[in-house]
Amino acid sequence: MSQAALRLQETTELLTPEAMGAADRWTIEGGTPGIDLMERAGAAVAGRARDRWDGGRIVVLCGPGNNGGDGFVAARRLSGWGFEVDLLLRGERECLVGDAAEAAAAWKGIVKPLGPPSLAGAGLVVDAVFGAGLARPLPEDVAAWAEAAAAEDVPVLAVDLPSGVDGSTGAVRGSASHGVETVTFARAKPAHHLLPGARRCGRLVIADIGLAEEAVGRAHMEAQQPLWRNLPALWQGLVEPRGAADHKYRRGHVTVVAGGIETGGAGRLSARAALAAGAGLVTLATPRAALAVHASQLEAVMVRAFDDTLDALLADERRNVWVLGPGAGVGQGTRQHVEALLAAGRATVLDADALTTFADDTRSLRAAIRGPIVLTPHDGEARRLLPGDDDKLSHAQRLAAATGAIVVHKGFDSVIAAPDGSAAIAVNGCPALATAGTGDVLTGVIAAQLAQGLPARDAAAAGVWLHNQAAWSAPESLTAERLVGQLNVRPDVTAAGAV
Repeated sequence: MSQAALRLQETTELLTPEAMGAADRWTIEGGTPGIDLMERAGAAVAGRARDRWDGGRIVVLCGPGNNGGDGFVAARRLSGWGFEVDLLLRGERECLVGDAAEAAAAWKGIVKPLGPPSLAGAGLVVDAVFGAGLARPLPEDVAAWAEAAAAEDVPVLAVDLPSGVDGSTGAVRGSASHGVETVTFARAKPAHHLLPGARRCGRLVIADIGLAEEAVGRAHMEAQQPLWRNLPALWQGLVEPRGAADHKYRRGHVTVVAGGIETGGAGRLSARAALAAGAGLVTLATPRAALAVHASQLEAVMVRAFDDTLDALLADERRNVWVLGPGAGVGQGTRQHVEALLAAGRATVLDADALTTFADDTRSLRAAIRGPIVLTPHDGEARRLLPGDDDKLSHAQRLAAATGAIVVHKGFDSVIAAPDGSAAIAVNGCPALATAGTGDVLTGVIAAQLAQGLPARDAAAAGVWLHNQAAWSAPESLTAERLVGQLNVRPDVTAAGAV
């Protein structure tokens, strides 16, 4: 892989299909022929097909647009290298136009119609049918090929995106190919990292095809709601490295409001995580009746009791970051605590019960916010706060706009959305995190980043990345308790397990 291609693997910009189309257009208007871009794209696909080949003929499925043109170029290259290639086209060759028609004209082999699936002797399928350009459910004939490849365990190399995956949302339109690898061009798209599409892409390779960087940058920044891949380049360096003159108060003081005896474990997890993730001090604020239980479970985390209100604890302004929600219970008491914290203007992470307490009432939540706020709902909590059946990215953006807070819509494909509509999508999600208590750990990790001075958006993004990376360091038999011990506050390693 070239140095340019290696650099692209760590790019942070995400481009929707529309934005990528604009970057293509502006590059061509700047003097680069479209067929040159297609030739480079097809060559990149052919190179990955060659590297993945493990015997058998290569079946290249081409569609009627530019994605199909990339397939024609790949087929020609592979055939020239001596591979046995079958090329099947959906539609009539005479109907191809523009660069796709030129690429098809350069293919001197047989063009077969895309009929019923026939994969006997096939070792690899190159899916160049629709890519990101499909805006309707996958047609039955293409779906049949996708299903046959999966049933017969023939690996699929997808061009741009597996056919049937919505490039903007990651939704699967009825059916979709299952790629073991996806080759995309210049920048990743949202669907490469949003479920369920992300799990159809397999390994993601971002190929350099010579798009003008000025065009890519313009397409990204002119998007109404710029999107990013959540990689350390977005936020690393914002926390000063620890030095000889450092002390615990410079690293901030996180206060976690815990629940009672039966539900207090969630708060303890958040508190331990905040300390492990870099906060200088952490206090667990507990109802007085649960004080002894919490105190017996904690060492470096301090424990303080409160009765009906948090006023006495809020009087200490050194408590600059608060966490409320894990194990707090749903009810008026929790709501009053949230309102008190928000009125004080302290940076706050709200999770779990603190969010459910405001179900379908984002207006009241927004009206109460005075300082930096991060909300960390899972899908159910997010949709209780703001009902709707829209896709995850759109819903996170709507919720951030409705509340005026930074929203971390949690999951394998966590979305970090800001009120202005910009958003970052996790690229290093770990399936092992689907276990009780790991969300409580995340709230503590984000709180620690806030305590160390990161703006709310960066603290949320850094917290999500560090949380995922900790899980990847030892995902076998992961529990929330073990996850706290795996936290590493240094974000200077490559994202393991990236989709």
